[in-house]
Order: sequence, then C-alpha cells, then structure tokens
Amino acid sequence: MIGRLDAHRGPECQLLNPYIIGMDRPVHPDFQALLDHKSGSLIELYLDLRSFLLDINPDANELLYHTHALTSVYSLSEKLGHGYCHIPIYSEHLNLGFNRGAVLPDPTGLLQGTGKWIRHIPVRERSDYRSDQVRQLVEAAIAVAREDLEGKPAPSGKTISKIS
Repeated sequence: MIGRLDAHRGPECQLLNPYIIGMDRPVHPDFQALLDHKSGSLIELYLDLRSFLLDINPDANELLYHTHALTSVYSLSEKLGHGYCHIPIYSEHLNLGFNRGAVLPDPTGLLQGTGKWIRHIPVRERSDYRSDQVRQLVEAAIAVAREDLEGKPAPSGKTISKIS
C-alpha cells in the first residue's frame, strides 16, 4: 500500500511506502483513503505512532473507525471493548489514547483527561511518545487489557475496517 503525502512537502515526499519506515502491516485501503486528506506532517506522525504501537505488540488487532475523528484502535481481540490504546487523528494533532488510562500507573504525569476511564497524551511531535515512559504506559495498558480478556483465546494480528 502506498499513501500520498501533501504536494507541498516536495516530490521526494509525495509517496510513502509504509514498509520503508519499519511497518510490517500496510495501512488498510479504507483508512488510507481518508488519511490521504490529512497534512503530510500529520500522516507521517500517525504512521510513526502506529509503528511504535505495533512494534510493542505486533499481534494487536487494529480496528479502524471514522466517527468524530479518523481513529485506529489497538485491541487484543476483534472487539472494541478489548482495546487498550487508540489514535484519533484530528485536523492539527493526534492523541495517543488509553482506553483504561485512569487505572494505569503514571508517575511522570503524562496522561491527561478527567473521564471515568480514558486518558490521553496529546501528540504534536515524535518526542511526545517516543520515550521509555510512554512504552511502559502502553505495556501496562496491554497488561490491563489481558486481565479483562481473562485468558480467552482471541484472533490476533488483524486489521479490521469498520469504515463504511
């Protein structure tokens, strides 16, 4: 799968092959078609954050939605309820969301939000998530999701589009 980046980034950046930047799983065509409408810098940031999450858990199922934001959810099953992280893509930034963020250990105070469960890290650049602290949060989120799954076997490594 090859995706388009904005032409303002120059001809050398117009095409981006996800395999070049270390992703073993191509972006689903339904998602890519909507992602292509975002700015080149936002696309690059999303692809890198996606790669970061899939490097931590290559067996994650990726559930794709287009509701209030174009969103990818990373889950231990094919169910949204077993999701542990998500990336909503807004017009100017991304969030790295944690579905059960309220119960995660966050000694450095990275997580934002006041809801009952969900917390997030605003993402405007790679340094917002490329750290040991964020990796530990993702690993803790996976552990919490595994507890919720209660040992039930679940299909893994799938990309599932919920985009209609």
